[in-house]
Amino acid sequence: MPRSKAAPTLFCDPEYGDTLFFEKSLWEHGHRYVAGCDEVGRGPLAGPVVAAAVILPPGIALPGVTDSKKLSEARRWKLVPGILAAADCVAIGFCDQAEIDRINILQASKTAMMRALAGLSLLATHVLVDGNQRLPITIPQTPLVKGDLRSLSIAAASIVAKVVRDELMCAMHARWPEYGFDRNRGYPSAEHRDALRLHGPCPIHRRSYQPVAEVLA
Repeated sequence: MPRSKAAPTLFCDPEYGDTLFFEKSLWEHGHRYVAGCDEVGRGPLAGPVVAAAVILPPGIALPGVTDSKKLSEARRWKLVPGILAAADCVAIGFCDQAEIDRINILQASKTAMMRALAGLSLLATHVLVDGNQRLPITIPQTPLVKGDLRSLSIAAASIVAKVVRDELMCAMHARWPEYGFDRNRGYPSAEHRDALRLHGPCPIHRRSYQPVAEVLA
């Protein structure tokens, strides 16, 4: 994959004011296709980790789009159509529970994000990645701690990924209703942990996670 023009040094923290601060800086330096990338689902005991990559056009306005964790489920669902309509392109990447168990959750999260980036219909010229970890890609990138609060592209990706994963876990509830996946989304709620002890793990549980491993033992 060819390298694009080197990015500027991004040293000024906008303190969450202008959430297009980083995108604007990159656009001004010739990076037309700036992708925001985020993942959800590191903490659950079951299901995949899901990542999204979003490329927004210059001059975009997406009122209400911020860190998905700060929004209600209903609000996230309402925002997704606007994100999909406004974005230049959006893509999703998955890493299932078997891969998580095999390569660990950190590597699985990176893998899901790389799959999302690879699925974009446009080649990103720079990637804004949520967190402090760099991805093993040749495209220039900037990791941003609390990126889903500081970058509109990352915030949009966090909302899309969260909605996709929640919908998937609701579908899994239809197959394994005893675990309450429609309510806990695979996270280790008291209800979920009690069901895990009572019924044992189902095929989408992460065997490498301690509460599941303890039941298997």
